[in-house]
This record gives sequence, structure tokens and C-alpha cells, in this order.
Amino acid sequence: MKRINPAWVEMIRAGVSACPYFDLQSMRLTEVSWGQASLELALAAKHTQPFGLVHGGVVATLADAAGFWGVYSQLEPGLGMTTVELKVNYLSPTKAEGKLIGQGKCIKLGRNLGLGEASISTDDGRLVAHATTTLMVLSDLKLKHQDQLPPKFLD
Repeated sequence: MKRINPAWVEMIRAGVSACPYFDLQSMRLTEVSWGQASLELALAAKHTQPFGLVHGGVVATLADAAGFWGVYSQLEPGLGMTTVELKVNYLSPTKAEGKLIGQGKCIKLGRNLGLGEASISTDDGRLVAHATTTLMVLSDLKLKHQDQLPPKFLD
């Protein structure tokens, strides 16, 4: 297990949380460690479907991001990833109150593909969904401002 540089984590958290899509969803990356990531999504009326419940796409977005960042935490510097498959099991409907918490975990990372999983819960601990995500590793896909990041791993 490699140790992740705390300075790298802080820059990633700030950059990811400020990206336009995360801002649109009121979502932020809260923690990153080796093989794990946590995100929060502040629920609001904009996240609901016509029956007043949180839309499944919102839950899928959080699951995709949690699984992605859990796997990305183990990826060698200079590489990128994109989701090629997302499987979500919706376990419980939820109202747009409080927050959803996404816990992501790396199951396996190979040279070309990664497999992550995510658990999505309400802020009071009720499990809303479980997901798996398959990610393709790409050598030509870089984070914005990649060249400004400190070293990812500590020796």
C-alpha cells in the first residue's frame, strides 16, 4: 500500500469539488486515501423527480463519482480514467433532505481496467444504493492543472 501525499489530496479535493458538474449537483469530494474515497451531496429540490423523491440519476452520479475516486486513488500519476460501465442497485427511496454520502472503494486496478464499488447512504446512515463501476485507464486523459499537482505518493 502506498501512502498518498496529503498536499496532493487537498489539491485534488479542492479541484474536483470546484468542477462545474460537482457544483451543479452540490457535490464535493471530502476524503481520499489509498483505495477509498468519500463524497457528500447536499440534497435540494433540484434533485427530485415528479414524485418528490431524489431522482435515481442523482444517486447514480454520486455512486459513479465515489467508485471512480476510490479507484483513482491507486492510479499511477499521469494517467486518467473514464467510466465504461455503471451498475446501480437502488435499495431505498429517499427525500431531498439532508445529504447523501458516497463511500467508494477500489476492488481491483489493472493496467487497462479498474473495478470500484460504492455505497450510498443518507446522512443518518440508511443505505440507499450499492453500485459497481468499471473504469478504463487512459494514458492520454489528464486532470486539468495536472502539471501543478504535488507528487501523489510519498516514498
